[in-house]
Amino acid sequence: MSTIAASASIHAMAVVEDGAVIGENVKIGPFCHVGPKVVLGDNVELLAHSVVSGRTTLGKGCRVFPMAVIGGDPQSVHHGGEETTLRVGDNCTFREGVTVNTGTADFGGQTIVGNNNLFLANSHIAHDCRVGNNVIMSNNVMLAGHVTIEDRVILGGGCAVHQFTRVGRQAFVGGLSAVSYDVIPYGMLNGNPGLLSGLNVVGMTRAGVDRATIHTVRRAYKAIFEGDGSIRDNAAAIRDEYADCEQVIQILDFIAAESDRALSSPTRGQKG
Repeated sequence: MSTIAASASIHAMAVVEDGAVIGENVKIGPFCHVGPKVVLGDNVELLAHSVVSGRTTLGKGCRVFPMAVIGGDPQSVHHGGEETTLRVGDNCTFREGVTVNTGTADFGGQTIVGNNNLFLANSHIAHDCRVGNNVIMSNNVMLAGHVTIEDRVILGGGCAVHQFTRVGRQAFVGGLSAVSYDVIPYGMLNGNPGLLSGLNVVGMTRAGVDRATIHTVRRAYKAIFEGDGSIRDNAAAIRDEYADCEQVIQILDFIAAESDRALSSPTRGQKG
């Protein structure tokens, strides 16, 4: 039996299956479909023709626009129909045609999306992804399975991110880019193949990073990618020098972490 708050507004032509949990002040428009294992937090709004299915939880204040499908089965040949989950935080907006899949049993069974994210029309989050907070995915962005997107990342329209790839905090990926390798925090990547083209200085400035710190991060970036050694060796060599700069340490920790993908650079994947 469903648990529906008295303050919820559900259109007579919507379908809310038995078992769903509907919070306070939720609005469900005509022709919406809410599955039996869905939990909608307070103040969620589902606009006409949107679908929330699977074992999916939407946090407070989320909005789902027409033709979006949130919580669909993973698009994986390895999925055998197991019950897996999608967990979405608060204040996320899913515009028209967005699709977000649940996880796969072989990898923990969870897709996780954080708070205050904006997913523009026809963007896609595949199974087992981890999306942080304050992320913007522009129209037609595609995340393959097992992708990690850290906080405050912006992904330009039509870009595609390869499975198991990490995109670091506050990175910027240009439209139509192919992201085949990990992108460092504060990095800027463009093109196909995607190449690092420097730092997301505009994003750092908007986030309140002062000019002196930005210059420090630039020096570290140059040492990492233009030094004589490998990227990882160069990064390890400068750690003590930049120990007092939070942003540089975030980059160095990202580079040092284990990953299934190589690191994007100004040259990796470039033909020549």
